[in-house]
Parts: sequence; C-alpha cells; structure tokens
Amino acid sequence: MNDWLESWTGLVLIDPAMLWLALLVALALIVRWRRGAPAVRFAPGAFVASGSSLPRSWRTRLLPLPRSLQVLGLLLVVVALARPVHRTPLPLETQGIDILLCLDTSSSMKANDLDPRRTRLDVAKASAATFIEGRPHDRIGLVCFARYPDVRCPPTLDHRALEEVLARVTTVASDSPEDATGIGTAVARAAQALRGTTSKSKVVILLTDGEENVASAESLEEIAPLHAAQLCEQLGIRAYTIVAGIGNPGRSGEWIPLDTTQVKRLAEKTGGEFFEARDAGALARVYATIDELEKVSIEEPRYEVEERFLPVLITAMSLLVAGRLLQSTLFEVLP
Repeated sequence: MNDWLESWTGLVLIDPAMLWLALLVALALIVRWRRGAPAVRFAPGAFVASGSSLPRSWRTRLLPLPRSLQVLGLLLVVVALARPVHRTPLPLETQGIDILLCLDTSSSMKANDLDPRRTRLDVAKASAATFIEGRPHDRIGLVCFARYPDVRCPPTLDHRALEEVLARVTTVASDSPEDATGIGTAVARAAQALRGTTSKSKVVILLTDGEENVASAESLEEIAPLHAAQLCEQLGIRAYTIVAGIGNPGRSGEWIPLDTTQVKRLAEKTGGEFFEARDAGALARVYATIDELEKVSIEEPRYEVEERFLPVLITAMSLLVAGRLLQSTLFEVLP
C-alpha cells in the first residue's frame, strides 16, 4: 500500500496498522444510523415537510455537511496516527572492485575444443562479456598477452567501450615472434596497472590455454608467474587463474595435458583460486563462480525522513471544529 500511496502523494505511512482504527469510525456511523435521530419535544421542520411538495432550501440540502466534515476529520486523525512522512532518497554508496582481465591471445587460442563452432578465444570473449555485464559497479579493464602484455583498456566504468575493445581482440599470427605465452609478465603488467587505483579491492583474472614459456631459469630478466604472484601479494591484489581447453595438440594429433603448477601457485599465493574449464559451459560457470566470490558492497537504500503528520492533524481538527460549529449554528435543527 505504501508504494501506491507514495506514487500518488509522495508520502509513506510509518505505522500503517493504525489505519485499522478507521473501522471504529465506520462502526460508530453504523450504530448512529441504526439508532436513528434522537427524539425531540416538537417535530422539526423536516417532519412537517415530509410527503409535501414544499421546496427544499439550501440549508436542507446541505444538512449532512457538518456530520460529513466530522467524519472526514476523524478519518484524518487516524491517518495522522499512522504517521505520514515524506522520504527523500539519499545517494547510494557502492564500493566497487577494480578488475583487470588478462586474456591469452597466442595462436593456440584458435583451437575449438571448448566449442566445435567457436575458437577458444571466441568462447573466452563471450564469457568475459557476460561477466562484465553483470558487474555494473566495478571498474574493469583488459590486458591481452602472448609473449608481451598489452593494456587494451585501463579499469573503467564505461563497460560499453570495454566490450567494444574486447570484441576486436584477435590472436597473434602463429609464425610471428610474438606467439608465446608470457603469463608472469602479463600478471605483473596487470598489477602495475592496478597499483594506482583507489579501490580497496583489486583483482586480476587470468585466462590462458598454455604454460609459461617465456620466463625460464636461463632468462633471468623475464618475470616468472611466481614473481608476479609476489608483486600481487605486496600490492594486495588477488589473482584468479583459469586454464581453458584440454591441453596442447601433439604432433600425432593427441592432446597433451598442461602443467598447471605455476598458475595454481600464482592463484594460491595471492589469495585467489585456480580453475580449469574444458568446455564452454564450464568456462561460463567459472566466471559465475568468480562473480559470486567477488561481491560488491552496496548500501541499503537510505532516506531522509520528514514528518508530515502535523499538517494532517491540523486539517483534521479544523474539520472537526468546522463541523461542530456548523451543526450548532447554520445547520442547527430546532424544535
């Protein structure tokens, strides 16, 4: 009822249960009607005119007015007791999360083992787009990587622009020097991009279909996944890692399982989680799980409340007094 009342009057009743008192007013009217008018020593003019064709004056026509005013006044007293208030909504304060999606664009993402009709990259982009649409309060960005990471979009609330950038992402050529998988460098670049943000909660979501093959024991200048995890840990960034697909194709056509040790340790060290997705449905469920794990803190709606019972009560008392005065003056029935 309050929703309907607020849409029509802009007011809300704090104690709507008090409206049941209106039944007492109705009961009093029924009792009064059943008892009839009180007896008088002489017949009033209305009795004399009963059954006659004498013209009715304006006083006769408005004879029910005083009692109607009193009934309306009593009903307004009931409304005043229900405490009508005017609510002004206050701005909601949301504490969003800064998220960077790290998406593998190496040539192996052209495989279609997740979905026969789509490549791994297409499935990954579709799942990421659904994830973005479900988090309107978060600043989300995109880092694409193969051998080198590339910040395609910094964390932003303009999710439409981010989705346009995501839709244009393609894999690197299989014969280019860029075709490799630098997981550690990509996560470190994402952590660097999140370093300057003001959010209290920062998250990296890495999706890859391969193993780290850029950093090695011989390449000391490269950033390994464990080193990237240490950086994330220092900056308070959680990393969720996803390995998509059933492995790498071998020379004879078989699928070779991946060694997921490094990406597992990366997630565990930063307080995140590791996931495997072997088909499109599993990948969608992984993003849904991360969405549940990383909830946004949103305040309950808040209102500034202004009491409005006093004007209603003043109107009610005015109607009661006016009805009584009219009943004892202009509309008094004399014997």
